[in-house]
Amino acid sequence: MNKLRYILSTLFLLFAAGLPVMAQDASDGTEEETNAAMESGTATEGVDAVGLIFGHIGDAYEYHITEIGGHPVSVPLPVIVHSPERGWFCFSSAKIAHGSTYNGFFISQEEKYNGKVVERNAQGELVRPFDLSITKNVFALLLSSALLLIIFLSMAHAYKKNPMGVPSKGRSMLEAVILYLDADIIRPALGKKSVRFAPYLLTVFFFILLNNLMGLVPVFPLGANLTGNISVTLVLALFTYIITNVFGTKTYWKDIFWPEVPVFLKTPVFPLMQIIEFISTLTKPIALMIRLFANIFAGHMIILVLISLIFIFTAVFQSAAVGGGTAVLSVLFSVFMYCLELLVAFIQAYVFTMLSAIFIGLAQAEHEEGHEKAAPVIAENNQQS
Repeated sequence: MNKLRYILSTLFLLFAAGLPVMAQDASDGTEEETNAAMESGTATEGVDAVGLIFGHIGDAYEYHITEIGGHPVSVPLPVIVHSPERGWFCFSSAKIAHGSTYNGFFISQEEKYNGKVVERNAQGELVRPFDLSITKNVFALLLSSALLLIIFLSMAHAYKKNPMGVPSKGRSMLEAVILYLDADIIRPALGKKSVRFAPYLLTVFFFILLNNLMGLVPVFPLGANLTGNISVTLVLALFTYIITNVFGTKTYWKDIFWPEVPVFLKTPVFPLMQIIEFISTLTKPIALMIRLFANIFAGHMIILVLISLIFIFTAVFQSAAVGGGTAVLSVLFSVFMYCLELLVAFIQAYVFTMLSAIFIGLAQAEHEEGHEKAAPVIAENNQQS
């Protein structure tokens, strides 16, 4: 299943690179040909496929919903910026939408700050203010965090109020997931120390899962591609890295700075093994970051490319028959990819949690015997991933 996903992702990403050329070719006809096609009802307006795809995948200062009569319908979000020369400003993003300028601020279309709020300083140079705006991704982050707090605090309150009561269907489902994660991931990797790290691992699992699922619902206030943003996955991986190294035991640090290898490989003159071991501590969070980002980003990309094919092929061939045939195939493949994305949403949350538990567990080694006992469990978990 993973191999099929990677093959499809590569093919569609390569195909997406050619979308600007196809879209441009669709609008290169003469005015007479375009008018004739429009009169016959076979032409489709040029579609900026790349702008459409990356507009939905990327971050923004507003929630774009749809277009009615050529006019975009969107929900503005608050822009909070600090100008080095003029101080703090807070205003609605609607004031700088569609190329507008408000109090000297506007959204840049230049390559350096493309899509970001900028201003011009006293020297006329284009600069970015300190930006604390509630963008689409920030709003999704706050929303998902609030939902998690509501769900689990209400669940905890219900257990505290009536510990022996019959749980509801929702609580029963969450119980099953929590018990499964605890028995299948946390305890095998961490043993007696599982209680100490279980809150973080369970939190990161449900946070990733919820945002993966929210990103698949293209309806306001959902639909943000939060876990497909590498900044978010970087922070999640950084949390695992900090916990792994801050709470690492003396044995863990000894294996890094004075491993059991010949002395000439670890002396201060040429500390080869120390360098290799230290680099290995950095590659683990990088793998976590890239794995989650790439899988979620590629899934959204494939679905959007499939939808864009309907408009591009209709515009290129200027044929309703071609457009209809492409629509049928695109919709079928999109439904298949959407179902696959639902599965991937669970798999990626599971894999991130499992790898985090393994990395933290490796850092909890107390002595060689305990380390060797943990190895078969870790090897088995790696095979399952």
